[in-house]
Amino acid sequence: MGGTSVGGGGFRIGSEEHKALFCRMFLDSYDPYKPAVIDWPRLAPDALARLTGLPFWDIAVRTEESAGRRMDALAAISEDPLIREAVALNAFEERRHKEVLGHMIRFYGIELAPEEPYVPPTSPLWGFLRTGYGECFDSFFAFGLFALAKRSGFFPPELVEVFEPVIQEEARHNLFFVNWVAYMTRRQGGLARLAFRVKCLAALACQAWSRLKMARRVDSNNFTATSADAMGLDISPRSFFALCAAENERRLAPFDARLLRPRMMPALVRFASHFMPREKPAA
Repeated sequence: MGGTSVGGGGFRIGSEEHKALFCRMFLDSYDPYKPAVIDWPRLAPDALARLTGLPFWDIAVRTEESAGRRMDALAAISEDPLIREAVALNAFEERRHKEVLGHMIRFYGIELAPEEPYVPPTSPLWGFLRTGYGECFDSFFAFGLFALAKRSGFFPPELVEVFEPVIQEEARHNLFFVNWVAYMTRRQGGLARLAFRVKCLAALACQAWSRLKMARRVDSNNFTATSADAMGLDISPRSFFALCAAENERRLAPFDARLLRPRMMPALVRFASHFMPREKPAA
């Protein structure tokens, strides 16, 4: 959640060097792609039916809208100019994700339910924490699902290439978030640090409970738990967890090794895998 006291490069977590490192990583790795000029590929009827039949476009659009607004709110109250600039860029990229989805939905004629009104969180900090932990949960599994869809040919290669920058941006967002949490934790002392840690744990617990509730549903609102079934992909839970962990590591590999990495989801799936049956070797 927070990280160790010393980073991989010997600097102190919470130092000005740490702040510069994770903020510059985020700002300097910005990809200036423009959703309005994406050349959406024409899909064969079967591929179009598979795309439009996926159950999670509504929740994906709502998630990106909420994330953008919550990050804008935190940027507005951030006193540090460098952090404010990075969080504002994060907000812009979340809105851009929604814009990509909007162009795709219109181009392929995907029908969505009416968008629900946005309900702001109780505070900008609370909203940002919940969004950050939620993205750590969702993107970890999305990395695996995207790799499965790519390998299986569920999506045509041309469509995979369109979404590759969006998926990679989520890894970058997670890296920024965990380093921001560690930095903010170390910058505070005494009761303020304890209160911040409690708020982080509460936000993490809320998002974990939210994902568990979704995983128990059998309707089409579950973004991660029903997606493999919707794609018709046959893979055991143990193999899927291993793929998610490998993809998570691969997508984070290009970034500065001195930065803290998200540890929560890899640790959770390693733990869960101990209780899953091992696959029998092929005869």
